[in-house]
Amino acid sequence: MKFVIAIGGNAVNRPGEKPTAENMMKNLRETMEYLVDIIKDHSVVITHGNGPQVGNLLLQQEVAKDVVPPFPIDVNDAQTQGSLGYMICQTLYNTLTEKNVKKEVVAVVTQIVVDPEDPAFQNPTKPIGPFYSEEEAKKIMEEKKWAMTEDAGRGWRRVVPSPIPIDIIEKDVIRFLVDNGFVVVAAGGGGIPVIRLKDGTLKGIEAVIDKDRASSLLARELDADMFIILTGVEKVYLNFNKPNQKPLDTLSVGEAEKYLKEGHFPPGSMGPKIESAIDFVRKTGRECLITDMRRLKQALEGKTGTRIVPEV
Repeated sequence: MKFVIAIGGNAVNRPGEKPTAENMMKNLRETMEYLVDIIKDHSVVITHGNGPQVGNLLLQQEVAKDVVPPFPIDVNDAQTQGSLGYMICQTLYNTLTEKNVKKEVVAVVTQIVVDPEDPAFQNPTKPIGPFYSEEEAKKIMEEKKWAMTEDAGRGWRRVVPSPIPIDIIEKDVIRFLVDNGFVVVAAGGGGIPVIRLKDGTLKGIEAVIDKDRASSLLARELDADMFIILTGVEKVYLNFNKPNQKPLDTLSVGEAEKYLKEGHFPPGSMGPKIESAIDFVRKTGRECLITDMRRLKQALEGKTGTRIVPEV
């Protein structure tokens, strides 16, 4: 079987933990332990987030901006795709080697096409980078023409568009690698956002693509048998973190859409995951599994996790 597995941010950095390379390697090594069984017997593509890592890179560039000019977001996306791809490849390679599993691992720096007319470009909502005072923010908005907003009382931050992914430039390369037995790390951080120009060439653009939406698109392009989203909870819940919270074992796409509209899955957390799951299931007729990485084995056995399934 062929799986696309989207690993969450807690696979790289734990809450409250310093974002050092040592901690990231340690966490990824633990994450790979949970993936080995499925990788051993199946074809797997791993996708991952990069939001905190891009944020830290932007902070470093802000501090050093008078010495080294900052890079645009698409280049920062590429840098973090490369560094996290390296870390995932090495920790997975070492885990496979220790368990005597003979599989090659490769990371593909992935460009993902978005529509320059996507409404998201008229309404930037994704906060990135360091915090600023209101005075600093107003000066930056005037000088750089950035969109900025106050962020939960913590200061002002830049906000960028989060457009819908529509195509994957390297999809044929990724498909070839997977079909020839490689474990592939791809579409990191939602991919590097690019647009197609009229002459067919590509150009990077200032945006952030949701990694679960990009992963769903990749799963469809690769004709995956199942799309798996690993996150910080064992199951999807209604009324999450409330006294009347209710775990969900199975959701039809219709039920998922209904609960999404009712506000059970907020835009900043479970919402994009459910939207991405709906998209995959509706367009393929196959299932999406959402669970905690520590419960992946049991979830694949049907003992836990939440499955989004086609309508009966």
